[in-house]
Amino acid sequence: MAKYKSYNYSQTEMVPVSLEDQLMEGTLELAIHTLVEGRMDVSCFDERYKNDETGCKAYNPKILLKILLLGYARGINTSRKLERACRKNLVFMALSCGQRPDHSTIAAFVSSLKEEIKPLFRDVLLTCEEMKLLGGTEFSLDGCKLPSNASKRWSGTFATLKTKKEKLERRVGHLLSEQVKADKRDERDEQEKAARAHFVAKLKKQAAKIEDFLEKNEPKPGKQRKEVQSNVTDNESAMMTTSHGTIQGYNGQALVDAKHQVIVGGEAFGSGQDQYHLEPVLTEAQENMNAIGTDEEYFKDTILTADMGYHSGENIKRCEGEGIDAYIPDKNYRKRHPRLGVKNSSLKVRRRKFMPEDFIYDEKTDEYECPAGKKLKRHTRSYNRRWGTMYVAYRAEKGDCEVCTHREGCISKKGTKGKRKYLFIPIEAKRRNYSQEMAAKMDTERAREIYPHRIKIVEPVFANIRTQKRLDRFTLRGKVKVNIQWLLYCMVHNIEKIANFGTALAEG
Repeated sequence: MAKYKSYNYSQTEMVPVSLEDQLMEGTLELAIHTLVEGRMDVSCFDERYKNDETGCKAYNPKILLKILLLGYARGINTSRKLERACRKNLVFMALSCGQRPDHSTIAAFVSSLKEEIKPLFRDVLLTCEEMKLLGGTEFSLDGCKLPSNASKRWSGTFATLKTKKEKLERRVGHLLSEQVKADKRDERDEQEKAARAHFVAKLKKQAAKIEDFLEKNEPKPGKQRKEVQSNVTDNESAMMTTSHGTIQGYNGQALVDAKHQVIVGGEAFGSGQDQYHLEPVLTEAQENMNAIGTDEEYFKDTILTADMGYHSGENIKRCEGEGIDAYIPDKNYRKRHPRLGVKNSSLKVRRRKFMPEDFIYDEKTDEYECPAGKKLKRHTRSYNRRWGTMYVAYRAEKGDCEVCTHREGCISKKGTKGKRKYLFIPIEAKRRNYSQEMAAKMDTERAREIYPHRIKIVEPVFANIRTQKRLDRFTLRGKVKVNIQWLLYCMVHNIEKIANFGTALAEG
């Protein structure tokens, strides 16, 4: 019978170790170490410390930053786990040079990066540019909705939160009255009394929390001037619908360069509606590229792809004004696409109602042409009292709609009784229909060749951050702190690109 030497992985060893030798060539930890030590300007941290003459020495920001970046790269994003790693993991010990900051120091450092996070992100981006990791010709924009450190049950309008507070108070009153009755019966179950008292104190605390929130805050107006749900725990987060259900969280956005999937701009938003995030993310990316010394018109004559969530007239107008060749499909794009539309004719498909963008405007005659080729002439003006918007009404001739083959998808039976089509156009949107122009653009062969590139550009980025880096939720509260955490993950992603491709490209 064969004999083997026994081994035990739980045993401890006292071995002389060179910390520098643990940062092996080609590893991510060495890339982090090299970038922080030689490429990133951390002098911006000096002003926050006033211990040059008195007080204890502080941990060097370089050390804390290295710990954070390596931790996020390995899916460790809580301060207590990072503290433990600095005490037990050899690579973390090497990167921190044997220093062991506690969890409170690490947590405070992350929360304090409000002013420094953008310059640090740009330092990494500059390195990407110097190592020729940026193509600068094609970009893609997308976002991912992640839960935050806040609970959905603390969300609601001010009216629903007030109702919840009143329910808690009624519950407290009921429990107290039950306790009085029990005392009169001389029931002396001390354990039950203690449990009831603890529960009453908990409910009182919850009611006081809601009351304090209602006193110190105002209702949150939405984009459509309608009150949206507030959150008592983190009022800057929002309720968002995802493929996995409804969450209370933030929407992390990233603009990605096509060449090596480097993130050139990113920001976290407390809103799940992507269409409102294109402009600020694009502005942020332009500022980042200008800060690292690129041309003022860096994004001019470039290609930008985004999914249908970003489709709006304002976004299309902004891209056109910047000279960006944008490809942003409308919600009916898949139905029109020959390879993405419904192929099984046996399936009963509900006919789509025609939208205003399906009508072609003639500026010379001030008329609209319907999908059937009939003219809709200007009729009158109307004012929407709810939204405060002035509309211009256009209507078809009386006999045009009666025998039209598109009647079912055009005219509602309610109100008009199907006599003729009325089209209501906001005055500010009458002159030019950017949405309609983009829909026509997306139906071209060039668009159907370019748009599929989006998947291979931006989807691997979020797969890396969410799956490989294990970012399944934000651990901080407030937009500022959540944005810090999101940009740190974006930095880690870019540093990984430098570690994988930067050296070879620099030598070439």
